[in-house]
Amino acid sequence: MLRKSFNYLVLFFCISLCTSCFEILEEVTLKPDGSGAVMITFNMSKSKSKIASLMLLDSVNGYKIPSEDDIDETLKDVQLHLEKTPGISNIKKTKDYKNYIFSISCDFKNVDNINAIFKEIIVKQNKKEGTNFSTTNFSYDKTSSMFKRHFKYDQVVKKTFYNLKSEDKKVFNDASYTCIYRFADKVKNVSNKNAKVSPNQTAVMLRTQVLDLILGEKSLENNIELIK
Repeated sequence: MLRKSFNYLVLFFCISLCTSCFEILEEVTLKPDGSGAVMITFNMSKSKSKIASLMLLDSVNGYKIPSEDDIDETLKDVQLHLEKTPGISNIKKTKDYKNYIFSISCDFKNVDNINAIFKEIIVKQNKKEGTNFSTTNFSYDKTSSMFKRHFKYDQVVKKTFYNLKSEDKKVFNDASYTCIYRFADKVKNVSNKNAKVSPNQTAVMLRTQVLDLILGEKSLENNIELIK
């Protein structure tokens, strides 16, 4: 099950390697008690015409192109994995093969439940590839009303990128990673200078180019202090 959950990411990585315009969207809605909802969306709609053509092929540039059945099966496996994760409920998945937008969402009792989803995967990845990624992506302190998005960069990512073929490197030129965090209370302060607070002060958005993350030039790290 764990291996199949990781394949969910691999499948979309294979598709994205054939197109340079995609967006990963990370959304978290947090309640004052630390519970909430999270949604991850992989959006390739800007390249839907090209992807539709690629999906007719078996492979491109040495990368196997997953079929709709492959993607359906992996989404199902991810849902089953989430159902077995403590504190996770109300799991939903959406798939749009017309625009190539895929998402999965769930509710959580506390942010530690989100970390638990990929903890084993990250540990296995670190051991296999010699990386040192953190298993803690989110934390929330109700006493200080501080929500944190943790992000630990690993130089191995940059080395792996430089080992890619020139054509494969171009894939990341127009790719982006967007984080959106919503709160019941107003935001007092954010630590990431690239983050933007909504006019009503109850949401924070951070949009970063994937290439900047790969090269270590930008970070998703953000400490968001809420008004008590």
